[in-house]
Amino acid sequence: MASEKMLVGRHKRVAFMDADGSGKTFTRMTGFTSLSDGKNSTEYSRQYVDEASERSDVVGYAPAIDYEFDRYTNDPVHEKIAAITDDEILGTEAQVDIVVVDLFEQKTSETTCTARKRTWSVIPDTEGDGTDALIYKGSFKAAGEITKGTATTTDGWKTCTFTDGGE
Repeated sequence: MASEKMLVGRHKRVAFMDADGSGKTFTRMTGFTSLSDGKNSTEYSRQYVDEASERSDVVGYAPAIDYEFDRYTNDPVHEKIAAITDDEILGTEAQVDIVVVDLFEQKTSETTCTARKRTWSVIPDTEGDGTDALIYKGSFKAAGEITKGTATTTDGWKTCTFTDGGE
């Protein structure tokens, strides 16, 4: 018998950042009101003389994640992004590792799920928008290749560790 098809809620894809730069533990990115992933595909399109329609192939990507968050104190992720923004940090010092975990794709248990890790450049846009909360906006733009693997938690997905899947 086939499994029942179920709608995946947005809250089932969560992101974690290596906020302390250790590469060991990733902290859940909370307080974000927007975290949308744009693939920005590069296409190769052509029309052959003996065909009526054009053909297109995807030949590359320029991924970007647009973000917006309400700034909270005592949040290592917010502190990292705010420092990059406020202090106008440049180059590799403005890069972060982010793991995106699909909680709807459990591997061996509910504490191990499919995940993808990538290094991103933090591209700040605005801060201070709004009157109720201090809001930061910007983009994360890909600064490396994606690595597929698994994420594991021991604290109910407040933090996770990432294991490269070798793919």
